[in-house]
Amino acid sequence: MTTKPILPGPGPIESVELRTALEERYLAYALSTITQRALPDVRDGLKPVHRRILYAMRELRLDPTGGYLKCAKIVGEVMGDYHPHGNQAIYDALARLAQDFAVRYPLVDGQGNFGNIDGDNPAAERYTEARMTGVAAAILEGIDEDTVEFRPNYDGRVQEPVVLPAAFPNLLANGSSGIAVGMATNIPPHNADELCAALLHLIKHPNASIEKLVEMVPGPDFPTGGIIVEPRDAMLEAYKTGRGGFRVRARWSKEELSRGGYQIVVTEVPYQVQKAKLVEKIAELMSEKRLPLLGDIRDESAEEVRLILEPKTRTIDPMLMMESLFRLTELEVRVSLNMNVLSAGQIPNVLSLRDVLTQWLEHRIDVLVRRSTYRLKKIEHRLEVLDGYLIAYLNIDEVIRIVRREDDPKAKLIAKFKLSDIQAEAILNLRLRSLSRLEEVEIKAEHDKLSKERRELKQLLKSEDLQWERITEEVKATREAYSKKTELGRRRSTFADAPEIDADLDAVLVEKEPVTVILSDKGWVRTLKGHQDDLAKLEFKQGDELKRAIKASTTDKLVVFATNGKFFTLEVGQLPGGRGHGEPVRLMVDLEENHDIAEIFVYEPGRKLLVASTGGYGFIVPEDEVIASTRKGKQILNVTEPEEARVCIPVDGDHVAALGENRKMLVFKLDEVNEMTRGKGVILQRFKDGALSDVRVFKKSDGLSWLDSAGREFTLSWSELRDWVGERAQAGRLAPKGFPRSNSFGPRF
Repeated sequence: MTTKPILPGPGPIESVELRTALEERYLAYALSTITQRALPDVRDGLKPVHRRILYAMRELRLDPTGGYLKCAKIVGEVMGDYHPHGNQAIYDALARLAQDFAVRYPLVDGQGNFGNIDGDNPAAERYTEARMTGVAAAILEGIDEDTVEFRPNYDGRVQEPVVLPAAFPNLLANGSSGIAVGMATNIPPHNADELCAALLHLIKHPNASIEKLVEMVPGPDFPTGGIIVEPRDAMLEAYKTGRGGFRVRARWSKEELSRGGYQIVVTEVPYQVQKAKLVEKIAELMSEKRLPLLGDIRDESAEEVRLILEPKTRTIDPMLMMESLFRLTELEVRVSLNMNVLSAGQIPNVLSLRDVLTQWLEHRIDVLVRRSTYRLKKIEHRLEVLDGYLIAYLNIDEVIRIVRREDDPKAKLIAKFKLSDIQAEAILNLRLRSLSRLEEVEIKAEHDKLSKERRELKQLLKSEDLQWERITEEVKATREAYSKKTELGRRRSTFADAPEIDADLDAVLVEKEPVTVILSDKGWVRTLKGHQDDLAKLEFKQGDELKRAIKASTTDKLVVFATNGKFFTLEVGQLPGGRGHGEPVRLMVDLEENHDIAEIFVYEPGRKLLVASTGGYGFIVPEDEVIASTRKGKQILNVTEPEEARVCIPVDGDHVAALGENRKMLVFKLDEVNEMTRGKGVILQRFKDGALSDVRVFKKSDGLSWLDSAGREFTLSWSELRDWVGERAQAGRLAPKGFPRSNSFGPRF
């Protein structure tokens, strides 16, 4: 017996495809995240939570000149009336608006502990107090004059603004960041004085180029200062497309000490870098010996940032030491630019600098028109009332009689003096004490003044030129209030070119120490301190043994040549130490299971190599060309199975000796071998059966040398080699008597 599921509600059950339902619901969620949480509005530069915080603070009368109020009260007001989310999320947003190290022009004036640049959290909301700053007041200016649309809050009890009037260019001045569904935004802060200069130019020249605007807004201006070292061309492209980034470095100076010593003092750290974590990270790198030039770091900060960096020795170049720190630590960061914002509060799009400024100006025009229309209605209402007052003043006795004697004085006043309903109501609402001040001269003076203002407002609403003049005046006033001459408005971030360092920073960043690299037959690698000669006591895994022992330094690069013809590069300084058996090379590079290591050696810039396969093909390749930058390696010698790469030797001579597994040897001129960067190569020695065993490059004047199984060296002079001399691609003759049975000339490097 089957039972039908009991579903709530009396209505019919409708079947919906799961895919359709998921698409609709996920789209709704994505749009909600984009418009109601993550992306700021291009007009006021605020997300809904910040807009609601400012509006709630205004409703609580927390003006810049007024008193402070507990943040718990503000958070409760915001959560109860406008933002039905967690109180901690609201308080975090409120606290950030008060942090002068996080916000370029703070919107909240906080009293108490609101966190610090070390990354410490603000005190609990019950301990801190806040009020609005002048910037926040400018963003809210005129909100009571019908300048913006309002909508019902989440439960319909009260109204909240859709956007704020924003007499301050907040989006670019304070920046914004957020992650939505499928998109994100990141806008660094800028200098308000420079933004206003660009706005004034754009008002005067609506078709101004971005190149001209970037001359006025040369780049971000971070609250924590720092030095921007991004090239000008890259910054211009970022402002054109709305996407890019800026490299920002800490500001530092050199302080001379006694006896010729010095120390570096860092006074400004990059934007959004937590100073305490920065110091901790640098100390960690020092313990790992990745900063060999740095001797010590300490934090002497009080109200101002002061990090002390001491070099290991006084002879170290301070510029070189700082460049090594910039490369490995957050003393240099990249601040991204992604101007993905909401146009008209609804459309997410990536805007250029010019588009952002233009849309803010259009919003200000809209605010001006709405404000002027609102004021015009107020004036017309007041003029109508004043006309009624004038009639009442001129007929005061009759008005008093009607009010005292008539049953319906309002209707009688309207009929007697031909008044409007508004005028009659205003006369009836007059207090007796006001009658003494109802003088004809005062009424006419106010009437004339308001009439003049009405004419001006009507002209303003009809003329776009007058509207742009008014906007220009407002922008100039903002520029004056936040001028670079003021403490708040002064530019904090400066621009510079990153210095060019001749030294190899990769080598500088690792402490140079002699090591011996041990490679086992099964491909396990490790390093031993010092250059070891006695390797008899080395231990290996069961069934494994020594394959290569290479004397190197921790600053060297190791080149690995595999049997598939690929070259891989390893940093000696990053190889595992001598404890244990090391690690498999296959964990460090992407080497297929069916291939093995053919050769391993220390990289030597400028050298040339001869590579060859078992098929007898080979060529010369510059060693600089084989260095691989990724784990995947670099394909140099092309081989086809069952052949494999076998030989890689340094080119130091003028002749080549090739030896086959059939023990036949051929000597020919090096000039006959091509130099390439990749390929199969040319035939070095031809075989009817068997394969190439070994190759050696030697000088004719020195003769050909090899080592026997006992390690003894044998040399044949050129006159003794004449029987084996031929041309490339010949078969050769049997090797000289006494040549090792291993068919090898001995060590290649």
